[in-house]
Amino acid sequence: MQNLLKIAVKAALEAGQQIMAIYASGDFNVEMKGDNSPLTRADVASHQVIMAHLQSTDIPVLSEEGRSIPYAERAEWSTLWIVDPIDGTKEFIKRNGEFTVNIALVEAGIPVMGVVYVPAKQELFVGVLEGEHACAMRTVQGDAGWSVDAWLRAGQPIPAGTANRPVTVVASRSHMSKETADYIQELRAVHGDIETISKGSSLKLCMVAAGEADCYPRFAPTMEWDTAAGQGVCLAAGCDVMNWETKAPLTYNRKDLLNPWFVVYGPRLADTQSK
Repeated sequence: MQNLLKIAVKAALEAGQQIMAIYASGDFNVEMKGDNSPLTRADVASHQVIMAHLQSTDIPVLSEEGRSIPYAERAEWSTLWIVDPIDGTKEFIKRNGEFTVNIALVEAGIPVMGVVYVPAKQELFVGVLEGEHACAMRTVQGDAGWSVDAWLRAGQPIPAGTANRPVTVVASRSHMSKETADYIQELRAVHGDIETISKGSSLKLCMVAAGEADCYPRFAPTMEWDTAAGQGVCLAAGCDVMNWETKAPLTYNRKDLLNPWFVVYGPRLADTQSK
């Protein structure tokens, strides 16, 4: 697992370097895909870098930019990588820095490793589940010239304490739905003062994992590659990522790669899962 983690982190860091070179150039070459979502040359460059690294593991890869793999083939995969070369392409195009590189290792439908890199901030989130052992950490103010070992050594355990702030809900910057707004109102009825924060990409899951937010309700469309890596970080940090309808953990490599509605709960709101 440690070797796979180092490969995933190296892939994410090098992909981030490619992304930031294109980000700085301003030449994004934006195209619209069949689902009307944007694709830039940075998405493609990141995908190529990540695939070059992960292919050495002999573990199959499901990536947003290589999504057309028949389920009959994927169904045979008990272990796979799930990758989003740039999560938050809209945020990338807006140049607000709220985009990430997502790499998850999934076993039997559950993310057992999550690597989320924030290139514009040089910030790294890592979560690993191995048997009964879990490790989640965050490296801030990293340096692109650091080795993988240096990035991991600089990581600090998450989540941090939550006692000195109100209950905090993080929601999508680009996809806020009426149902999400209604849910936040329901939380206010239970918890009183609620602070809300808007963020792009998998940063929302990472904020709950880090202890900066207590809840991330997502009652709008997402795909498996949008959430798998962030869920890996969350699970390792002691958070729950629940299918809203079934109240069971969100699982992966399903026939339909479109996620159901879900809610991420930090430890502070764990008791709301049954409601």
